[in-house]
Amino acid sequence: MRFLASDELMGRRTGEPGNLVAARYIAEQFRRYGLDNAPSLHSYMQTVPLEKMGALGKGDLFVGKDILRSGQDWILMSGGSSDIKAPLVYAGFGLENADKGWDDYKGLDVKGKIVLLQSGSPEATAPLEIITASDEKRRIAAEKGAVAVIEIFKAPVPWNFVTKFFGGERVALSPGGTPTTLPHAWVNGQEAKFTKMLRAVDEVRFQTTGRAVQTVNGYNVVSYIEGTDAILKDEYVLLSAHYDHVGVGKQGGQPYTPEDSIFNGARDNAFGTVSLLAAAQALAQHPPKRSVLLVALTGEEVGLLGSKYYASHPLLSLKKCIFNLNTDGAGYNDTSILAVIGLDRTGARAEIETASKAFGLDVVADPAPEQGLFDRSDNVSFAKMGIPAPTITPGFRTFDAELMKNYHQVSDNPETIDFSYLLKFSQAYAYAARLIADRSQAPQWSKGDKYEEAAKALYGR
Repeated sequence: MRFLASDELMGRRTGEPGNLVAARYIAEQFRRYGLDNAPSLHSYMQTVPLEKMGALGKGDLFVGKDILRSGQDWILMSGGSSDIKAPLVYAGFGLENADKGWDDYKGLDVKGKIVLLQSGSPEATAPLEIITASDEKRRIAAEKGAVAVIEIFKAPVPWNFVTKFFGGERVALSPGGTPTTLPHAWVNGQEAKFTKMLRAVDEVRFQTTGRAVQTVNGYNVVSYIEGTDAILKDEYVLLSAHYDHVGVGKQGGQPYTPEDSIFNGARDNAFGTVSLLAAAQALAQHPPKRSVLLVALTGEEVGLLGSKYYASHPLLSLKKCIFNLNTDGAGYNDTSILAVIGLDRTGARAEIETASKAFGLDVVADPAPEQGLFDRSDNVSFAKMGIPAPTITPGFRTFDAELMKNYHQVSDNPETIDFSYLLKFSQAYAYAARLIADRSQAPQWSKGDKYEEAAKALYGR
């Protein structure tokens, strides 16, 4: 904890040197504990190719006689310097998926044109889902020959938060090859007048200084413990925690001073990373029946990038993964409990409760359902693949001032951590992993859960 959340690591921001130091430190702990590399890896490091985009520059969007201002009415999500005047073509959500019957470009010729799109998809309504869909839209539009993308952004997120969060430096998964130069803008769709303006014209002018882009690498840190049962060891439990945080100064997006500008991220998520390392050490000494894959993930704070990449580039077959036990958190306001997001959806309540009680902790399930926490941490990347995937988080009963006072703040330092609680939490996490790995039958999604169909597709049952 004191090393991972130290000033020397400069907030562990993905793509920055401090993040790499943290990754190498975690890899060294895996080596010291005697864990194996996952297949095809050396030194426990899975490379995650990324694009780092500079802060938002100047720009204007000319719509008829109106001018929409960059940083106020719209923001540039990606793309270089450009001055484009071209026909505007509306293409719905801008998605194609034959299995789902999506064909928004049917009958449209968008080559050399600017594409106007709605945000999200027929299925994507949560903010993170909308962002993920947005990346896919840009890729499809580029393949179709469009010269720019304008997306009417209507996620249930305050627009001033969107401009603040996405207007600064951004990190995204690299699509491969050279960095993307296709201009892609989000227009404030919460202002109905902007949608009306754009739907009323056949041509727009798009002028921007662009965002500088460079390719960088992030790293997931992955290790493996072989199970002891001759049959069950062919299956595995995936343990995960993200080790990145938000960085320094303006990168953090919250107040700071010249005297203290480092966002140390002790609670979010050095706390979870320490728990993952504790589980690694305990399970390596006495392996369970099933195998265990431990993944320290990068890029959570910038869009769940490490888990998204791992889920699409797994080192072991996901079909053999019976469960993902993720740990992440914003903080805690009750050290007598641990909270489990998705406890009653993912089929391992008995094991998690037994493990928690063994170390004097009670369990609270989904204490703040209105926050949509299940879909806001790395577990959702695995849930989307069909794997039952709850998140164990430090104890809280409500999102109150006590919980939030250190969340993404420069005050989130190691000296503010309750280390006796961290010990109990880590022990409960490791023991829960053991009990789940020792089960005779794999946990199942609750009947009717939205990820149940993905599980049927993954496991064939």
